[in-house]
Amino acid sequence: MSSTPESDGQEISPQDTLVVDENLAIIARQAIIDSSRAVYGYELFDRSTASDSFTAASDAALLFNALSYAGTEALVGKKTVFINCTHDSLSGGHLELIHPEKVVLEVPPLPNSATAEEIEGRVPTLEALRKRGFRLAFDQQALRRAYTSWLPLAAFIKLDMQAFKPELAATLVKFATTYSKATLVAEKVETAEQFELMRDLGVKLFQGYWFAKPSLVKATTIRPSQATIIQLINLVRKQASTAEIEDLLKKDLTLSFNLLRFINSSGFGLSCEITSFRHAVMILGLKKLFRWAALLMTTSRAGGAPPAVGQTAVVRGRLMELLAGELLTPEESDNAFVVGVFSLLDTMLGMPMERALESVALPEPVMDALLHGKGVFAPFLELTKACESGDEAAFARAANALQLSNRQVNWAHLQALTWAENLAAE
Repeated sequence: MSSTPESDGQEISPQDTLVVDENLAIIARQAIIDSSRAVYGYELFDRSTASDSFTAASDAALLFNALSYAGTEALVGKKTVFINCTHDSLSGGHLELIHPEKVVLEVPPLPNSATAEEIEGRVPTLEALRKRGFRLAFDQQALRRAYTSWLPLAAFIKLDMQAFKPELAATLVKFATTYSKATLVAEKVETAEQFELMRDLGVKLFQGYWFAKPSLVKATTIRPSQATIIQLINLVRKQASTAEIEDLLKKDLTLSFNLLRFINSSGFGLSCEITSFRHAVMILGLKKLFRWAALLMTTSRAGGAPPAVGQTAVVRGRLMELLAGELLTPEESDNAFVVGVFSLLDTMLGMPMERALESVALPEPVMDALLHGKGVFAPFLELTKACESGDEAAFARAANALQLSNRQVNWAHLQALTWAENLAAE
């Protein structure tokens, strides 16, 4: 994705809309800033449908899309993401997929018809989320007497500037700071006077249209076919080995690409980058892998990536793996497979390779081959492309550079084609 670079202390557009064209996932993003107008975090809203109704499923889909496709925009560095939740979604398994420190859960009040017992009955769920490390945000309804038991659980309280008169602001702020340790956020700030009023009362964070005009950010994504996702879910359900799951990931560029991008998003909270399929599966574990696959299934369309491109990518990956196996270590052969499969990522995404690779972590030798045509894997990629082109001179030069005979290369190419055809038939 491309957008105007942002940095702390720099004025930015507080509401951007992330449009995922192929799959109609639309996420509105509004910045939350501090008193010096540096970005503290972003609140995300699902704008995929015209409906304003929210369900546990829509909450899960929003969070999944944000983690998978907005990682380089909305989930940057230390920026915090605020997600609106329904009470049903607060018990959802999708929350197990994210690092609690990265996300604030905005919890709505219950309907006006809710009884004191019903309000009190939500406390155990909220406390459990707090113990897991999640921070909770409530609106000013939490300052009402009925929500007294919720107040100690608040990390943030959002004060809607359109919901009370300016002369009541001081009373609200004093009450909130006296009876909670929450950081206050003034939201729907639309004038300089509102901003200055709340800032002078000690409010730390602000959100609203006054700070800048909206701008648009577009992202292009690729999704695996539902049939492939079902295969993955079935493997996980029968507790298949890591090797079996890795084998499926090797078969499908879009599946492996999505997994590596997801697990390396800042929302997942890992301190190091994961660059191999096997490592990703081991880190994620079967339970979380099932959650991820299930969410991917719900947000994918019935079709998939263009089959001809995907088929060519798989052939390239397998051919490079076989050729590298003649000369390199098993680990390097695995990376050669990644080079081959991802060598068509720019075509799959319809964007330059450099931009396509921004959202997925890969080992440096893999990046060198894909971006610069250099390093240990570059000659193998050149030979693989020569096999496709039918250019005999290029084929001879590439094979000679690796000191591989025509027979070795042709045999490996035949094996790769057969392997890819067998995959397509499964």
